[in-house]
Amino acid sequence: MVNIFPKDLKEVWDDWNLRGAVLVSLSFQILLIFCASSRKRTGNMIMTFIIWSVYLLADWVAAFAVGLIANGNKECDKQVQSDDLLAFWAPFLLLHLGGPDTITAFALEDNELWLRHLLGLVIQLVAVGYVFLESIPNDLWIPTSLLLVAGIIKYAERTRALYLACLGNFKESMLPPPDAGPNYAQLMEEYSSNHRSNVPVEIIIAPEKRADPFASLVPKKARAERNHISEMEEGYKFYKIFRGLIVELMFSFQERNDSRTFFFELYSDRAFRVIEVELNFMYDALYTKMVVVNRKIGYFLRFICTGCIAASLKLFASYHKHNMHKFDIGVSYALLIGALGLDVIAIIKLIFSDWTIVLLKNSTAKRWIYRTREKLFFYKLWKPCRSFFDRRWCNNISQYSLIRYSLRERFKWYNKLAEVFGLKDLLDEIQYKKTMKVEEKVKEFIFQELEEKAQNAQKAELKAQNEEQKAGKSRIAKEICSGRGDWILSQNACHSLLWSVEKEFDECLLMWHIATELCYYKDGKQNNPNDEKEKELHPWLLSKLLSEYMLYLLVMRPTMMSAVAGIGQIRFRDTCAEAKKFFRRGQPEPSWFKKFCEQIRKVFCMGQSKPTDTEISDYCEKLLLVDTVVKPIEVKGDRSKSVLFDACMLAKDLEKLNEKKRWKIMSKVWVELLSYAASHCRASAHAQQLSKGGELITFAWLLMAHFGLGDQFRIEEGHARAKLIVSK
Repeated sequence: MVNIFPKDLKEVWDDWNLRGAVLVSLSFQILLIFCASSRKRTGNMIMTFIIWSVYLLADWVAAFAVGLIANGNKECDKQVQSDDLLAFWAPFLLLHLGGPDTITAFALEDNELWLRHLLGLVIQLVAVGYVFLESIPNDLWIPTSLLLVAGIIKYAERTRALYLACLGNFKESMLPPPDAGPNYAQLMEEYSSNHRSNVPVEIIIAPEKRADPFASLVPKKARAERNHISEMEEGYKFYKIFRGLIVELMFSFQERNDSRTFFFELYSDRAFRVIEVELNFMYDALYTKMVVVNRKIGYFLRFICTGCIAASLKLFASYHKHNMHKFDIGVSYALLIGALGLDVIAIIKLIFSDWTIVLLKNSTAKRWIYRTREKLFFYKLWKPCRSFFDRRWCNNISQYSLIRYSLRERFKWYNKLAEVFGLKDLLDEIQYKKTMKVEEKVKEFIFQELEEKAQNAQKAELKAQNEEQKAGKSRIAKEICSGRGDWILSQNACHSLLWSVEKEFDECLLMWHIATELCYYKDGKQNNPNDEKEKELHPWLLSKLLSEYMLYLLVMRPTMMSAVAGIGQIRFRDTCAEAKKFFRRGQPEPSWFKKFCEQIRKVFCMGQSKPTDTEISDYCEKLLLVDTVVKPIEVKGDRSKSVLFDACMLAKDLEKLNEKKRWKIMSKVWVELLSYAASHCRASAHAQQLSKGGELITFAWLLMAHFGLGDQFRIEEGHARAKLIVSK
C-alpha cells in the first residue's frame, strides 16, 4: 500500500490531532461570542464570511473531536493521554456544541433543522457517556460529571432556541386560543321556538365598543431629551405585538389604532430608533438564545452551568497530576478557564442586555443597569468602536447603477470563468456596488411620506358613514396604501405620466431608474452636491439614492424581491445589452495593437476603468437625442424585454415639468415604489436580512405596519352581543 503522507507527519498527526481539535474548538467559541452579534450591525461580506465559516467549522471540529475521543486514540502513549483525561475533555465539546448565546442560527433556514440538532444532542450525549463509562474507575469522575451536566444544559438551550425560532413553532406560540364565537345555534333555537309559538320576538345586536378612530388624530409631542430606556420599552412593547408580521398573522384594528396614535406623535428620528429596537428583538428571537435564557428557568440553569464549571476547575486544581503530561495539563486548564470565562461573559451580557432592562419592573434597577452598561464595556472608551456597537443595524444602503454597469464591462473570458464557478454575482457586488450611509434626512422624508399616506387613508375611513360608503372608502384607503407611483402622479395632476407606472413592477422600476439617471445628468446635478449644512435633502439626491437602492434590491437581492420582481433579471440583462450596444455605436474600430494593450489591461484591472461623471453625462445626452416618437415595442417587437428607450420617453415627459416640481414628484414616486416593494416582499425575506446588517426596506415595511398601511388588520368589531327581546 502506497503511503501518501510521510510516516513522521502521520505520527505528529496521531499525537496532536485531539489536542489541536479541542483548542481550535475553544478558539472558535471565543471568536463567536465576541463577533457573532456584529453581523446585525454590518453587511460587510468579509465579516459575514468569517462568521459563517466559524459557525460551520465550530460544530464540525467539536463533533470531530468527540469522534476522536470515542475512538479511544489507542495508539497514543498512555503517559501522554490517560483515559481519565480523555473522559474529562469530552464534556467540553458538548459545551462547545451548545455554542454561545450570541448565535444559534446563521440563517433562518437553520432554525428549521432543530430536529437534526435534537438528534445530534442524543448522539453526542451517547458518545460522551460511552467515553465516560469506559474510563471508570476514573479519578476525575466528579468534575467530569459536573461538566457533563453543564454540557447537556448548553446543548439543550441551543436546541430549544432553534425549536422556538422555527417559523412554524414561532407562529404556533403566538396563535390565540380557538374562538368559536357566541353560541349561534342556541340563540336561533330559542328564536325559532318563540316564533313558532307566535310570541313576538326580535334580535337586537349590541356590538362591542370600538376604538375611537379620532383618538389617533393627535398633535406631535414636543421634542424632549432622548430616553434610551423608554425607547427600549416601546420597542419591546411593539415587538410583542407585531412579531406576528414575520409569520403573517392578522391584527385587530384596536392594535392598529394604538400603534398609529403612538407613531403619529413621534418625530422621524425617534420613530426609527424605536423600530430599530423592535427589529433588534426580532433578530434576538430568531438567531440567538435570548428568548430561552431570559426566563427564570433560563437564569437558574445558567447559574447551575457556571457553578458546575467553577466547581470542576476547583476539583481539577486539587487533583494530583503527576501521571499527566505538562502540555495536557495546560490544555485542561485552558479548557476550564475558557469555559468559565465564556460563561461569565455570557452572564454579564445577559444581565446588561436590552431584554433584562425591559423585563425588569423596578425603574431604578433599569436605570442602574443601563448606566452601568454604558460605563462597563471597554469598547465604549474608543469613539469609533462606540459608534459601531451602539447601533443595532448597519445604517447603510447599497447603490447600483445600470448606466455605470453598462459602461464598465469586465474582460469576457474572466466573466465566463466567474459564471462557471458561480462567482459572477459576488464579483458584480464587489465591483459595481457602492455603499452610502442613510442620513437622518432620508429617514425623515420617508417617514413624512408614509405618515401622510396614513393620514389620507385615515381620513377616507372617517368619512365612511354606512356600509356602502365604508366599502367605497375602504377601496380608496387600499389604493392609497398600495400605490406604486400612480397615487402621487394622480394627486399632482401628472396624468400624462401614468402610463409609466401601469406596467409590471420590475418594468416600472427599471424605467424610472434609467429616467432618474438621465434627468440627473441632464440637469447637471452631479456638479451640484447637497450642502451638508442645509437642513433639507435635495430631492434629486434623494431620488438618485432611492433609485440606485431599489435597482440593487431588484438585481442583487432577487430572493428578497421575488414577490414583485417578475422577470426583472431578464429585463435588466436585456436593457444592459441594448445600452452597451448603443454606447459602442459610432466608436472607431481600434488597431490590433490597441486591442492587445486593452486586453492586457483588462486582465489586470478586471474590466474598464471607472467612468467619470462627465462621460456618463455625455452618454445620457446621446440617449436623450434619440427620437422616440414611435414606441420601441412597435419597432423591435416584444422578444427583447429591454426598457432603455421606454425610459428615454419617460425622461422626456419628465423634462416637460419645471425642475422643482419634477424632482419633487420623482422623489415621492420613489418612496411609493419603496413602500410598495416593502409591503409585497415576503415577511421571511425581511427577517432573513436582519442577520445581514438589515435593510432600509425592512424599516419601511415595519413603519407601514405601525401606520396601519397594509392588509394585516382584519379584526374590526369583535363579537357582536346578540340579545333576544321578547315583546309583551
